[in-house]
Order: sequence, then C-alpha cells, then structure tokens
Amino acid sequence: MKRLLTSSALALTALAGTASADEVAACLITKTDTNPFFVKMREGAEAKAAELGVSLSSYAGKVDGDHETQVAAIETCIAGGAKGILLTASDTSSIVPAVEQAREAGLLVIALDTPLEPIDSADMTFATDNFLAGELIGQWAAAALGDEAANARIAMLDLAVSQPTVGVLRDQGFLQGFGIDLGDPNKWGDETDPRIVGNDITAGNEEGGRKAMENLLAKDPTINVVYTINEPAAAGAYEALKDIGRENDVLIVSVDGGCPGVDNVKDGVIGATSQQYPLLMASKGIEAIAAWAKDGTKPQATDGKDFFDTGVSLVTDNPVEGVDSIDTAKGTELCWG
Repeated sequence: MKRLLTSSALALTALAGTASADEVAACLITKTDTNPFFVKMREGAEAKAAELGVSLSSYAGKVDGDHETQVAAIETCIAGGAKGILLTASDTSSIVPAVEQAREAGLLVIALDTPLEPIDSADMTFATDNFLAGELIGQWAAAALGDEAANARIAMLDLAVSQPTVGVLRDQGFLQGFGIDLGDPNKWGDETDPRIVGNDITAGNEEGGRKAMENLLAKDPTINVVYTINEPAAAGAYEALKDIGRENDVLIVSVDGGCPGVDNVKDGVIGATSQQYPLLMASKGIEAIAAWAKDGTKPQATDGKDFFDTGVSLVTDNPVEGVDSIDTAKGTELCWG
C-alpha cells in the first residue's frame, strides 16, 4: 500500500468478520446498506459464506454515489488479506484503478448487478441483463398504450449524473423496447424523439423520485408514461403524481422486483416491473471466491454474453401479447426485501 488507509474505510464497516489463518476471507461492497436490494444481496452473501466457511466483511457507501467510501473499502479488503471482493460500484469507471489494484494484489473481483467500464475491469460480472430488463418494461408500456404510444409524453427518472452502467442499460433498454431510436447507447439523454419530456435523477430513492417527477411535471404537466430506475424511485414519482390528482392516468414502469415493488404492481401504483435476483448474484459470487481461493478457478460468462446472467422476469397483472410475464402472485413467491 503506497498510502495510508483512511479512517473512513474502517468506519464504513456494516458487518465485519475476522478470518482465521485457514479461512477464506471475502468482502462485499455495496452502494448503500439501506436499499432493500442491497440488504438482500448482503443476506445472500452471508448465507452462502456461512455454508462454505468463508469469513465475510461487508461495507457500504453512505449514499448511492459515494465513490470515495467504496475506494477506501477496497483498500481495507486488500490490506486485510481478502481473497476476493464482490462489488456494486457507484461510479463504474472511476472505481477501475482501485479494482486494478485489488486484482494486482491477487484478489478475485466480481462486479454484482452493475458492470464496470469497461466490463472486463472485473474478473466477472454477475448481474441481471439490465438492458433486457429495461426492454421488457418498454415493450410492455408500448403494448399497453397501443396506438396512443405514438402520442406518449415520457418522463425518464434515472439514477445519477455519473450515469453508471446499470442506469444506462435500463434507460436505453426501455427506450428501445418502447420503439424509440437511441443516440449513443452508452449514455442516456441524447435521444431526439419528441415524446421524451426529459431526464432527471433520483439517487434511486423515494425522495429523489418525488423531486425528479415534480421537476419534469413542471416542464410538461401532460406526462403520461414514467420510466423509473427502480421501485423506490417509482414510489416517489407516484406520490408526486398523487399530489396533483394524476396517479390514476399515468403509466409507471420500473425495475427491481422487491416485495414492496411487487405489492405496488398489485395495487396499481406500478404497471409493470422487471424482477431481478440479488440473492442469487451474491451467493454465486461467494461460490466464485471460494473456488478461486481453492484452486484458482475463475467463473465463466453465460454463453453468448460477457457476464454471468442471473435472470429477469417481467411482473404485471395486465399481461400483453408478445411480452412474456409473470403475475404478482408468482412475483411475490420470488421477491425479496
């Protein structure tokens, strides 16, 4: 280590285990420790670590976008002798030098949910096909509107100004699924289709979703379709619409598939959501670190993809022709959080 570890790296520990000499040590670093998605991810990692005898230390940023805390956590994991790191990066490009440092030190680095930029900066990515997740809700929304899709007024509620890959993939997938021509598919906000009212950011939470929705409604009060990066943002958008009496005439779609989100689909708050499986991502990640520590085996990508695909399902109680989906009863069986 060429520089001292910062005290914040030690202060951010959410749950730390101490490995004995013959134990494999692993780290989980998430964007936050409050979002139900990351809570479930940690639970999945903890369960699999206990099963395999892996000592797990968990870290999280203070808020979504807290890049510096994640860098400090990586440094702590290197210094602590971890064999591998599971990472959901807040800044998918700026984190790469720290990841390279970890890999040079002999750690296996697995990106969970959010690919790094470039994706091969990590040894492997275990994730939902986030472009497909967005595409499914876009296809569903267009089909649900029918001929009126040509006259849609769309609000895009994204994650962060840094445009992490997970946010770009979901956004661009939705637009393509809806039938809108993309600009540069590696970023959002450069599309020219007049149906798009605009993009705003939510930080992936309810307060951010409400504020972003209010901002875009001020720009165009006739918005009738709302894409949201995740279900907490969708819940906030719904509250903003409810404040002006428009909660029943605007179509909201989202991604995550947490139990609260599935309940919101059932209750009509969200029209459809794409369900992903964070517990599986994390448990597979711990298995990969254990295999790496045992004999140097690295995980392999899903055939035809540059990541390990942990699956996605569209959840809605209003299925449309041509788009495969499951209902909220099945979604509840599979949900998390």
